[in-house]
Amino acid sequence: MTAVRIPELPFALEPSGPEGGWAYEDAVLTGSAGAKQDRFVPPGGDALEPATDAPRLLGPAPEGDFQLIARVSVGFAAAFDAGVLYLHVGEREWAKLCLELSPERPTICTVVTRGHSDDVNSAVVEGDSCWLRLSRIGSAFAFHASADGERWTFVRLFTLGTEEERAATRIGFLVQSPTGEGCAVSFDRIAFRPTVPGGLRDGS
Repeated sequence: MTAVRIPELPFALEPSGPEGGWAYEDAVLTGSAGAKQDRFVPPGGDALEPATDAPRLLGPAPEGDFQLIARVSVGFAAAFDAGVLYLHVGEREWAKLCLELSPERPTICTVVTRGHSDDVNSAVVEGDSCWLRLSRIGSAFAFHASADGERWTFVRLFTLGTEEERAATRIGFLVQSPTGEGCAVSFDRIAFRPTVPGGLRDGS
């Protein structure tokens, strides 16, 4: 598959990992995961254990601060099906902000991988869609979620990789179905802002 151009983003997106059937039409990006596809390195596993993989669509993050925003809608069918905003700094340095069925109710979940992955559940979501936001603030990254795209709830603040690695940061989208037979996800209201949020914890 060739690069995907989304008018709202100042960079092209390239597919990575398994085939995701990515398509962009009428301002909606769609993709799907196959059976048992995930992106995770178990925290109790061997240090040399390879990461599992899931379809990703990624592009180079421009220099400086930014916000990547999308409303994510997931066709939940099995536990841990998810639509994800994805941050890639290195092969074992990456993070996910997920709308995930975890395991019975839609939930905002995060994973930060530094060699091995952690796994954190945040708020339960009503319905199968939610707004997600990934921001870079200096050398740190922030995750937020929102029910309406207007008022944002702080989820997580963290850093990844070295300064050199962060210069090659890629950002974009991921779909997963770790326990199921596949999952379809759509991303709309996609936006990119070359600014930081007004505040991490004030709803802006």
